[in-house]
Amino acid sequence: MAAESRHIRGGPAHRGVVPGESCPGVEPGGAQVTGKRIVAVVGLGYVGLPLAAAFGKHTSTIGYDIDRDRIRELKSGHDRLGESPEGSFTSSLLSFTDDPNQLNRADIFIVTVPTPVDEAKTPDLTPIRRATETVGRALAARRKEASGQVRPAPIVVYESTVYPGCTEEVCVPLLEQTSGLRWKNDFYVGYSPERINPGDAEHSLANVVKIVSGDTDETCRHLADAYSLVATRGIHRAPSIKVAEAAKVIENIQRDINIALMNELAVLFKRLGVDTKEVIEAASTKWNFIRFEPGLVGGHCIPVDPYYLTYKAQMLGYHPEVILSGRRINDSMPGYIAGQIVRQMLLSGQRPLDQAVLLLGITFKENIKDVRSSGAVALARELGRFGLKVHVYDPLVGSAKIEELGLAPAADPFSASPGKFGAVVLAVPHREFLAIGIDRYVELLGPGASAKGVLVDVKGKLKLPDEVAARLVYWSLQ
Repeated sequence: MAAESRHIRGGPAHRGVVPGESCPGVEPGGAQVTGKRIVAVVGLGYVGLPLAAAFGKHTSTIGYDIDRDRIRELKSGHDRLGESPEGSFTSSLLSFTDDPNQLNRADIFIVTVPTPVDEAKTPDLTPIRRATETVGRALAARRKEASGQVRPAPIVVYESTVYPGCTEEVCVPLLEQTSGLRWKNDFYVGYSPERINPGDAEHSLANVVKIVSGDTDETCRHLADAYSLVATRGIHRAPSIKVAEAAKVIENIQRDINIALMNELAVLFKRLGVDTKEVIEAASTKWNFIRFEPGLVGGHCIPVDPYYLTYKAQMLGYHPEVILSGRRINDSMPGYIAGQIVRQMLLSGQRPLDQAVLLLGITFKENIKDVRSSGAVALARELGRFGLKVHVYDPLVGSAKIEELGLAPAADPFSASPGKFGAVVLAVPHREFLAIGIDRYVELLGPGASAKGVLVDVKGKLKLPDEVAARLVYWSLQ
């Protein structure tokens, strides 16, 4: 099948399913009965909750999570992650539960649990294995309860990022083992990678093309039909599960490597005495220049996903040099920036160990609450390794969470009287920080009469008039 014919535009009139076709092992006329099927979303984090909410507007949907507190808050209409507005996940068709027995009613199971790496940067499949076992038990119970009834064959879909082959080599055998059922006879499997970008309202679930794949053409057609209910931008039917798995992992690898390139160039341009931001502005005038900016790389995707593909590559006897080089560069940036902060403090006439540093922003990117694998957290810890006294403030992250990270929380420095700091570091430019005038930042600096304060603007977002710049030392990665 040509790639052009696999890319199906969404919409109620055309959902990517050939009308009139039936699928062996699945209830005939699947395109017409999708709305009657019960969808279960396993894992209600940044990916699972918006997905469950979207399906819950169209068909009976079960949102399942092992975290009882999470279920309790969702039932009350609150999302602690701040990604789903209150009221956006309340529907008569949507229910939340931490009871795995409720999954027995489902026809389509969508697994959206995290896939992290361990301390050795090796894929940690524990969450996806446990979720798979839960679904496997539900498949067995569903089969038993449906004895004598006509029900569509269940489909298990994975959205979690994995290495190519993981779904069929790891998850499917575990489903068979746990359920006692046979793959492609009693149940079917698909893969549809998540493309959630936290804090990005423009590229929401409904507004991005959804990749779907299945273990058979029929499975793929049914999943295209099901996902067309929520992914109205369109559906791309990948020819195999491995292709879909690989597509997802390289999306983030490409971004990681491009940022690594800009980080390396930023370090080089500092030595050359060239302004990186101005270089990027000039280069961006060329029609085919792809614009990326240097910065801290964090989150649950970009710094993690490359290790899934490199793990599989090394299992096959291949050492991926470019991917791992990009990871090394981006992992080194918190240490590099910390070193530059200390250097600027010394050049300004300060004795860094006698000064306090205020770090503004601790999440992995601006305007979200997520601190997973945050480069700002790594930066704070690197400054601590230099022996500096680091105080952290983030309007989106509570003091308790900052303490949980092993860091020292600060009160809002722009409304309280926190004292003076030798350096103020804008690590994450939340909109709240950018709304504050530059004079307020300058007021926080007070290293002493014989030294200048240091203002570090990692991403170069602050506007600094010349008369203000003359009163302090300013440093930016760009």
